[in-house]
Order: sequence, then C-alpha cells, then structure tokens
Amino acid sequence: MTRTTAKFPDITLAELRERMAAAGVRQLLVKELSANDNSKNQPYLGGDMNVANILPTGPVRAETTEKGNESLKAPLPFFWLQPEGGTAPAPNAQIIMYPQYPEVRLSGFLKGAIKAPSDVMNIRQQGRFLFLGITNDRDIVAWATSPDSALAKGLRALVDLEKLGVFNVVPMAAAENRTTRQLLLAELKRIHRLDWIESRRLRLDGTYVACEASQCVGYTLEAELGVPSNGRAEPDFLGWEIKASEVAAFGRPPASKAVTLMTPEPTGGYYRSEGVEAFVRKYGYADKMGRVDRLNFGGVHRSAERHQGTGLTLLLAGFDSQSSKITNPTGALALVDDAGLIAAEWSFAALMSIWNRKHAQAAYVPAEAETDPVRRYRYGSIVRLGEGTDFTKLLSAIAKGHVYYDPGIKLENASQPKPAVKRRSQFRIGSKSIPQLYQNTETVDVLS
Repeated sequence: MTRTTAKFPDITLAELRERMAAAGVRQLLVKELSANDNSKNQPYLGGDMNVANILPTGPVRAETTEKGNESLKAPLPFFWLQPEGGTAPAPNAQIIMYPQYPEVRLSGFLKGAIKAPSDVMNIRQQGRFLFLGITNDRDIVAWATSPDSALAKGLRALVDLEKLGVFNVVPMAAAENRTTRQLLLAELKRIHRLDWIESRRLRLDGTYVACEASQCVGYTLEAELGVPSNGRAEPDFLGWEIKASEVAAFGRPPASKAVTLMTPEPTGGYYRSEGVEAFVRKYGYADKMGRVDRLNFGGVHRSAERHQGTGLTLLLAGFDSQSSKITNPTGALALVDDAGLIAAEWSFAALMSIWNRKHAQAAYVPAEAETDPVRRYRYGSIVRLGEGTDFTKLLSAIAKGHVYYDPGIKLENASQPKPAVKRRSQFRIGSKSIPQLYQNTETVDVLS
C-alpha cells in the first residue's frame, strides 16, 4: 500500500475533542515534538520503557540487525483521524525499545497509512504537536498539527496539564480542570460512601448482572466506575489500572497479603519441549497433604535461590541488577536444574508483552466482603496509588526477590495413561513490596 496524504483542516481544540470523542477516545495525550521528532529520525518517547505501559501495544519481539544492534519492538494499534472524519489504520506503526541505553522511539506511523499528516510529521520543525487518544478498546487515535495552528494555540492556552511520561494529558471536557488522579479519587470517595454494594458486573450493553464468583470484588468496583467486564487483561478508569482485593478489615493491607501479578506460560525449556506432564514427573513431588495419585509442582521460587522441593533455581539472564538495565534484549528468566538444564524459561519479549498490559498508573483498593444473605462488598477509604512502572522495574523486583514464581501445577490420577493436568505458572508479590514496581507510591485517604 502506498501512503496517501491530504490537506488537513486547521481545527480548534474543541473540534479535536469532538472528533476524538466520536472515535471512542477516553484519554487524550499530547507530546510537543522537537525538530528531530520526525518520520526519518523517529519521535523520541522517553529515556525509560514506561511508554509501553502508557500506550497499548501488541506482542513484543526481540530483533538483532545485521550490524548486531539489538532492540525490542512492539506493534501499535494506531489509527490516524481522517480530514473528512473517521479513522484509518497506520498498519506499520510500532515502538522500538533500546533497553541498553535506554530509549524508546515511535516508528512506521506513516508507512502504508491512508491520508496521514506527512506534511507535519516529515519535517524538522520545533513546536509541532502529536496527539494520541486512547480508546476504551485500547486503540490509539492520532492527530498532528503545526506550531502556528489554531489547535496549537488552543493547547498552549491550557495551564498545569497533568504529566504522564513524556506526554501531557489533555482533558476531554473543556470545563474539566481536574486531573485524572483527582477524578479517580472523587469516584472512589463516592463509592466508599455507598457502603455495601451488591455484587454485580457491568456488561458491554450497559446493563448489570449479578456476580457470584471470587473475582466479583473487582467486577463490582469496575461496574461502579462505569468499566464493563469485557475481558480486557487490565480494566482501567481514565488510564488508571484498577485493582480491588478483599481484606479482613479496612486499613493498610496486611504485609503477608500476596498479589498475583501475571500467569504466563513458559516459552521455552523442558516444559515446552517435553510437555507439562513430563515436566511435573521430572521436577514435581508427591502431594504433601496425602492426596493419593497426585503429583505437584509448587512452592515459592526466588531469584538465585535453589528450591529444596523442586531442585530448581530461578535465574535472570540478560539483566544487570546493579544498573537495572537489560543487557541482552533476547534474555530470559529461567528455572535451571542442578545439571544446568533449563526446566522452564520465559523470554523477555514474552514477559514484556504481558507486563505492558499493566498501566503506568494503578489504584489498589481494599474491600470487605459479605456472602449472607447475598454477596456484597464495601470499599475502603484508604487506597494506594502507584505511578510510573516499566518492564525493568519488574525485572529489578524479581532480581531482589520481591517478585517470585509461585506455581500451582499438578497431575491428578498420575498413574493413569491420561492424568488430569492443571497449569498455573503465576508470579506474585507481597503487598508490602508493591512500591518496588512503581516510581512513586502513595497511600491516600479519599475522604481527606
């Protein structure tokens, strides 16, 4: 497909908001471009990798050029607003991450795109603006404008814009002068004052249905925030990831409380080459509670510590824990046995693809639960906010032992020709260690 261009109208900020809203955008970001931020030099998106947690990305892949340069790349669900209305895809848009520097660049946003603003994005000119709108479906809707446009003038008239990585957050409503953080806290205050709320989910059609599962503590909070339970990996409110968890009583979450961060299947090692059953038979053990004909593979595995039960050691290859930098983008996290055989491994690219679903901003909300006579929840006023995460923070937390591998893999009817196999490769963190994952964490009382 050849790239086509069009004369872009000189719209106002109000018109841009209207067009973005029509495209389903609920969070609008903007970056002022330097002269070097063009299609040839690739716009700079930051000196760390937290942009991958701000912008929705596709699967991450590691690449090595003929010259030996290594990078991590991820496609973007990127669309340009069209001059006459609607959107059109930029099928080659991606971010390129150079973790050894570190540095992130935006690439391919004009190649193959229909009516893209090449007259703005191909030139070297200070003061242009690139707008990126994030939709509820986690797509990116883009618009670019020149320094002397009506849109640029309207943007410069805004003051005290909220920062998010290299971006500023533009309120979607002209009269809204509160930050997304303030809006979130106001909603959590309202929900706290509702007291007990019957357990429910919000469907995509806007209707509510009763919810009786253990994860309903999250669904009920999301429903009150207007977030449908549509199966997205990490539901969000105005760009904030929402995490609700049950506690025995309100107050600070207990230090022993464990939070499951992700459940990625291994991408390599004996687990992949020989299968889960063979893996458990080789490295598992008889059920410790005496349940007959059952083999388990479990226990807390921390970095550089040999696990007595499985005989495996969790090792990070390609990451320097002292500098907190990825030294090899093709590196991996691996479980290794005493003979040096890789029992299971997770490539950095695969782990990063999952970690990128976590938002750069997150709210952890405690909840009390009742099940009699009906399941219902009430949400506490003391919440924790985390801001600024990226993949290297996850790797650092693994290297320090804060994040650990705590699987729940088992074979039932193990002596039979076709035993029942259960897979659960989960990575967890203690509640008190959650600040290790963010640049800034804060405990906030929404009533204050």
